Amino acid sequence: MKKKCFISIILLLAAGSVFAQSGSAALEIETLLETPAVTYAQAARFVLEAASAENTFNQQEAFAYAKEQGYLPRNAAADDTAKLSGVSLLLMKSFGMKGGLFYSLTKSPHHAYRELSYRNIIQGRTIMSMPVSGEYLLFMTGRLLAQTEAAERKRLDAEERAAMQRREAVAAEISAILVEQEVADTTVQATETGVTITLSNIQFMADSAVLHQSEMPKLQEIANVLRAMPGIKVEVSGHTALAGSEEARLRISRERAQTVASYLVSLGACSASDITSIGYGAARPVADNSTEAGMALNRRVEITILEN
Repeated sequence: MKKKCFISIILLLAAGSVFAQSGSAALEIETLLETPAVTYAQAARFVLEAASAENTFNQQEAFAYAKEQGYLPRNAAADDTAKLSGVSLLLMKSFGMKGGLFYSLTKSPHHAYRELSYRNIIQGRTIMSMPVSGEYLLFMTGRLLAQTEAAERKRLDAEERAAMQRREAVAAEISAILVEQEVADTTVQATETGVTITLSNIQFMADSAVLHQSEMPKLQEIANVLRAMPGIKVEVSGHTALAGSEEARLRISRERAQTVASYLVSLGACSASDITSIGYGAARPVADNSTEAGMALNRRVEITILEN
């Protein structure tokens, strides 16, 4: 158990709980490790602090709050030795865990114990009425925090995958439209921030931010796409090849991005308040600047439809 408890303390710290980050954490953990049987007040103090970023309690306040919220057995007293079933209920309630049918119906210590056993939070040879040592309280809380953290990461990963799938679908639809309209030198791809339409080798008048006449039909077609997506936010970014000074590259990329953004607004693609522009100079190359072909790819403007 000593080895398991040490691992659980590491999990407590890794999970980033407010308790683990507080100045008194080391002392409280050390005290718990030396406590053969914690009281309900000690258990409430530790578990509530580990579970919540909003409340900091002393032991008596923690017990009173937990009792008022129904987190503890009805007959529990602050100085009573905490039983495993009672601590199970405290953990389930404090962390807002949903259980199976019987726990959902009863919210009882008995079924809380069963839930944590099923979830492998409670391990080893145990009975519901056994007293809980500080070491075992640390062990259970650490495992619960680790499982909660893993579940949250899994949920966020699933949300991100779903969001990327949505962005990829939008990118494919826009790409099909631009191909159909024969808009040259454009690519569309889903990114972490939205959907980016890249205009490679976009032409401006020499050493200026004045858009070449030949590029306007491209932007008109892109404006048609954007108008069909009301309420969107758009970012226009300008990029240059590696030529001239860094200051000049940043200036011209910023001015060209602003030119494109203003032209899209004039076409009714979106409102001025919904579009921003930024220049990156040559800081984000997509090709080798040592070749003419590479420099042409790096001279680009990217129009990103930001995900709301």
